[in-house]
Amino acid sequence: QVQLVESGGGLVQAGGSLRLSCAASGRTFSTYPMGWFRQAPGKEREFVAGINWSGGSTAYADSVKGRFTISRDNAKNSVYLQMNSLKPEDTAVYYCAARRNWGIIRNETLYYDYWGQGTQVTVSP
Repeated sequence: QVQLVESGGGLVQAGGSLRLSCAASGRTFSTYPMGWFRQAPGKEREFVAGINWSGGSTAYADSVKGRFTISRDNAKNSVYLQMNSLKPEDTAVYYCAARRNWGIIRNETLYYDYWGQGTQVTVSP
């Protein structure tokens, strides 16, 4: 059974940092793209960042460029999201996503086959 488990969320003041982790089990994703999405109350789930299989290519939503960094460790079957200079508008549940086939980075939720349960990130003013 495939599982993606996020961790690292929490409450932080504006300007602070958090590092999210996502550990995958049940199959290896070392050759497939992975991503981070987020969903705020009353809003649709949106793309935050994506990374290709090797980590050599990444993509970011305009709203987080220059502040967030996605990375992966294929030996640990894990993906990470370093979030710096956090803003109140970054408050959301953050989800890890993985694709089960080879592909490029894409920002559509339907492109990804596996999802974690989410971790809450709350940024206070």
